[in-house]
Amino acid sequence: MFRRSAIFAIAGVATAALTLSACGSDSLSTTSSTTPAASGSASASGGGVDAALAAKLPEKIKSAGVIKIGTDATYQPNEYLDADGKTVIGMDVDLFDAVAAKFGVKTEWVPSAFDSIILGVSSGKYDVGVSSFTVNADRMKEATMVSYFKAGTQWVTKKGNPKSVNPDDACGLKVAVQKGTVQSDTDLPARNKACTDAGKAEITPLVDPDQAKVTAMVQSGKADAMLVDLPPAIAAVELTNGELELLGEQYDSAPYGFVLPKSETDFGAAIVEALKAIEADGSYKSILTKWKTEGGAISDFAVNPSVG
Repeated sequence: MFRRSAIFAIAGVATAALTLSACGSDSLSTTSSTTPAASGSASASGGGVDAALAAKLPEKIKSAGVIKIGTDATYQPNEYLDADGKTVIGMDVDLFDAVAAKFGVKTEWVPSAFDSIILGVSSGKYDVGVSSFTVNADRMKEATMVSYFKAGTQWVTKKGNPKSVNPDDACGLKVAVQKGTVQSDTDLPARNKACTDAGKAEITPLVDPDQAKVTAMVQSGKADAMLVDLPPAIAAVELTNGELELLGEQYDSAPYGFVLPKSETDFGAAIVEALKAIEADGSYKSILTKWKTEGGAISDFAVNPSVG
């Protein structure tokens, strides 16, 4: 399972996320809408509406003319609030806006707690969840997932690693993670079990639903390190002006997936076609290049892909 891929080089990203409060909560009513092929943004840089794809939209979305998307807007550079504190921007936003443009519908981005998004999709609160969800077997039991990108987990410490954190032996340390992620639900518990099985001190997990607050724990010294996907890890280093640093390389690279209701496999297949279309017209590559995340590009877009 230990797999590595190219390190992303994220630079020049906006500097809004680290001081945000719990902007991922469901109580936040801020939304952002984009028109299907408008504004000359990277997400609209390819061709126009594909009539064949538009015909494959679920009736609910087709009649509304809009896809309502649940997202945790604390995960810079993938999805986060712009300087106005209202508009959701980021790599994932541009990518899915480009997909929606192929269907000829608008997008409505709704900031939400990360660990409530899949339930929100299943209940019909959101049509889709787009929030850097790593595809795994447990999530595919609850939802249909469409792969579109790939990233791994990265350790981050204060500059100089003052606590001498060793990723292979973090026993007795305080490690911060975002609630509901593979880092909090799978990675850290497995590491903690290895510590206790060896008779060593437990890892103290510091868990918060807001990734910006997770990052702040390491910056302040409350946490000795954090585990997070590579793109936001690099963004955290940039946003703290080098107060933080990456420790080692990313590992366990896995696909990200758009989250759909379990029954919407046909819509998932249509989204795969839309992803292939934005890859063919160049907008997929241009969006990743814009966010300096091209190292995570994939071409094998799939509905419920096989994962280890």
